[in-house]
Amino acid sequence: MPVNRRQFIKKGIFWGIGGLIAGYPLFIERFRFQVNTYKIPVPNLPASFNGFTVVQLTDFHYGFLMPLSVVKHLLARVQSFKRDVIVCTGDYVNQHRKTTQIDAIWPELSKLSAPHGVYSVLGNHDHWADFSRSLHWLEKSGQNIRHHALAIHNGSDKIWFGGCGDYMEDKIGLDEAFRNVSPEDCKIALAHNPDTADTYFKTRVDLMICGHTHGGQVNIPFWGPPILSVQNKAYSSGFIVTPKTRLFISKGLGWAILPVRFNCLPEIAILKLMKIP
Repeated sequence: MPVNRRQFIKKGIFWGIGGLIAGYPLFIERFRFQVNTYKIPVPNLPASFNGFTVVQLTDFHYGFLMPLSVVKHLLARVQSFKRDVIVCTGDYVNQHRKTTQIDAIWPELSKLSAPHGVYSVLGNHDHWADFSRSLHWLEKSGQNIRHHALAIHNGSDKIWFGGCGDYMEDKIGLDEAFRNVSPEDCKIALAHNPDTADTYFKTRVDLMICGHTHGGQVNIPFWGPPILSVQNKAYSSGFIVTPKTRLFISKGLGWAILPVRFNCLPEIAILKLMKIP
């Protein structure tokens, strides 16, 4: 049956709108990187650290549909921010049983700098690609905080950053990380997977900074993320008070399983640490 001009235009508009809707999560939203600032109340934070700025990078998943040029652009943006510390919480690559992506992204990550240091841990994908090679670069970068803690001083005050092993693929080692830290000191832990907050540990942790979930990548209005890659489905993104600690979960920068984002923009998180009155 022939299609007249008006019908042709209507169908063109219909399919054009349909294409935009279908293509938005794949081609647009996952490259709309946000810079989000959060005020995070931290127990036991010394007054001199009020407003201390932590920039978090997580879940690049460098590889297919996340080119190195985009990674470099994001890293350059971070270097322009006002920051006291940069923390990186894992899943830098996307491939399995290969070192190509590891050897490409880590020379770029190693260029990061901040007045009080850059601290990093590994995620499950870094293990799946090649744990020994990932650990090699973590050490070489000078950013390795896995299973140990470092103090940041401000006069006579100090806070501690400690690092966990990956929840899925490594020994968590949270007590090991803070084994030499005074019980009274403020302790901030880096962990890739937020399920780490529900594991057994003795040491008090005032804040745990995580990634891994990507915020679910798809966030359906009035429902939430239909899929979350964690056991505790309350752990999607943002600031959460848990029975054992306070938790911040970034939406991350890349993708896993499917290269889409919907109503869940990728983010660079800037955490302003706030003393609780």
